[in-house]
Amino acid sequence: MSKDAIVLLKEDHQEVRKQFRAFRKQGQTPVQKQGIVDTILELLTVHTYIENEVMYPRVRQLLPDLEDDVLESYEEHHVADVLCMELAAMDATDERFDAKTTVLMENVEHHIEEEEQEWFPKVREGLGRNQLQELGEELLEAKKRAPRRPEQPSAMKKAIDAVVS
Repeated sequence: MSKDAIVLLKEDHQEVRKQFRAFRKQGQTPVQKQGIVDTILELLTVHTYIENEVMYPRVRQLLPDLEDDVLESYEEHHVADVLCMELAAMDATDERFDAKTTVLMENVEHHIEEEEQEWFPKVREGLGRNQLQELGEELLEAKKRAPRRPEQPSAMKKAIDAVVS
């Protein structure tokens, strides 16, 4: 049996939170921090891609009452995308690396909290089990083609489309 879209997205959120906890541990060397942030950037790039390309457009189409929620999510993704692009160009020894990573984590944690506490319950209520499972399949397919780094062209297109669409 396939997983539904919300279950898949929550699993992504758990993995991102795990990396955030790893970054916050005391005593990390710059090399360790760089590795953790590289993992965070990959996870977020893939996750925002599949939400922007599949989840948000489909929910927007199927549940027009959630339009404002979707638009806010696009904007939150845009902020995260900008921070990810900046972090991708930085080194862990940069004096602003930790601060920028912290700001990214705070923004993403806020976004995850809103999605899981407010948006996902509305989506689950509005869509049937079959629709959520179909969306889950679409998300899995999108994950296969998703960019892995914020500076990849398809990731940059995603960020631009979120702003101008």
